Amino acid sequence: MPDTPENINNAKNVISVTGLFKSFSGNAVLRGINLEVRKGENVVVLGRSGSGKSVLIKIIAGLLKQDAGKVILLDKQLDQLSSKELQSLRLRIGFSFQSSALYDGMTVRENLEFPLVRSQRKLTRKQVDTAVEQVLNDVGLIQTIHQMPAELSGGQKKRIGIARTLILNPEIMLYDEPTGGIDPITCVEINHLINKVQKQYNTSSIIITHDLTCAKMTGNRVAMLVDGEISRQGSFEDVFNTEDMKIRGFYNYNFITNP
Repeated sequence: MPDTPENINNAKNVISVTGLFKSFSGNAVLRGINLEVRKGENVVVLGRSGSGKSVLIKIIAGLLKQDAGKVILLDKQLDQLSSKELQSLRLRIGFSFQSSALYDGMTVRENLEFPLVRSQRKLTRKQVDTAVEQVLNDVGLIQTIHQMPAELSGGQKKRIGIARTLILNPEIMLYDEPTGGIDPITCVEINHLINKVQKQYNTSSIIITHDLTCAKMTGNRVAMLVDGEISRQGSFEDVFNTEDMKIRGFYNYNFITNP
């Protein structure tokens, strides 16, 4: 677990999820989720594939609607916002997609410019260039500025995807499987980057993952999702200090050691 940043405000919630339910074709995926994220905090939502993690983060991002319950982001209840208000709120939230979601026909520079110019039309060319170069330096990839996505490795694409969200200086970061599909060494680099973003950009984050190393390295707090419910919350050690076989089994499968 990372050191707890001094700027975590335990008295201020930036995300509050209460009594969240979601079903698809009669199949209950989320069964009354309650979750809070404090200002400046990294919260990992951990669980096996199919446990409802991605559905949860898409509801929090406003990409899916819940069947019941409420989601409050930055003091605004999502289901009470107009389309214009929701769009304005999304500018304060960075969503790092599992696939990185880069535009194949654009260079790295153009991928980063696109959200910035679309949201802030009065910026000068120099201001845009400065912002692009700053976030690329922050993720350690300034050398890729003129490359196309097809020329990047999987880990580089992840970093550029994070850079594209950072260029709008979000208050909240939502990471969907940030270490999915990349090698172990690159996973560690991405985990370090998540912690760097938290401290340098003063973000509050939800990190969706089934990767225990990611959870242990990045989470100030861990919430374990089992069968559509948060079964345990706390530090990484607290969550796995249990005899619950569903949780122990998940841990043992991920950290199998050979005799």
